[in-house]
Amino acid sequence: FGSRFRGPTPHTRPPPGKDWSDKVCSAMASQAQISKKRKFVADGVFYAELNEFLMRTLAEDGYAGVEVRVTPIRTEIIIRATRTREVLGEKGRRIRELTAVVQKRFGFPENSVELFAERVENRASCAMAQCESLRYKLLGGLAVRRACYGVVRFIMENGAKGCEVVISGKLRAQRAKAMKFRDGYLISTGEPKKHYIDQAVRHVLMRQGVLGIKVTIMLAHDPEGRMGPKLPMPDNVVVHEPKEEVPVMQPAAENYGGYEGQGYEGQ
Repeated sequence: FGSRFRGPTPHTRPPPGKDWSDKVCSAMASQAQISKKRKFVADGVFYAELNEFLMRTLAEDGYAGVEVRVTPIRTEIIIRATRTREVLGEKGRRIRELTAVVQKRFGFPENSVELFAERVENRASCAMAQCESLRYKLLGGLAVRRACYGVVRFIMENGAKGCEVVISGKLRAQRAKAMKFRDGYLISTGEPKKHYIDQAVRHVLMRQGVLGIKVTIMLAHDPEGRMGPKLPMPDNVVVHEPKEEVPVMQPAAENYGGYEGQGYEGQ
């Protein structure tokens, strides 16, 4: 406990009516409450381990991320995937198995954690789903260029603003190299990157060695926020249609001075 709870010394006497052990117990009780730093670190470790577990378990079912919501009654874990039917299993059997595993591993009380499956709206704009798709294509023996160009074309045809696929490792020969396949418009820095860029990395265990895959997708702006970010790009310039100009009416001709029909010429 440090220097504060060393016990009574000859110069310090416990207060009357209170034993020193009571002070120590109350101090231990106050320290049992976890600090803010430890709480955030524990939450981060929990999310990382859960994400890794689900990534390995649901790789074939188009796993596309997880969201953890903590409510006063229970903890809700929402699994995003392209094929939710396979995630749920027959009569919800698989999701119940996953719930039991998560509950046992992380020590949740009975009925305090629940798993849900959410379908991804547009799988072409999900980097995780496309990374897994490319991984299975390569494991199936498809040529690297053909597989990468297929993924890039599929992403761009489904409304993405830009994409990049990087694949590195021993592609054909013994010498390792990296190949990049890019299309469209892609930003790499600044605040909009947090909203517009979706990125995923996977490793493919091939016979000749490990290949690394990185898929980066730039989403298109969607004012409704369903298929892309709601926030517009800061450098986006909107050119409005010009308004229809109302013709200016000419003022009626008026006679200034003199009589009608009599001017300087009439004098």
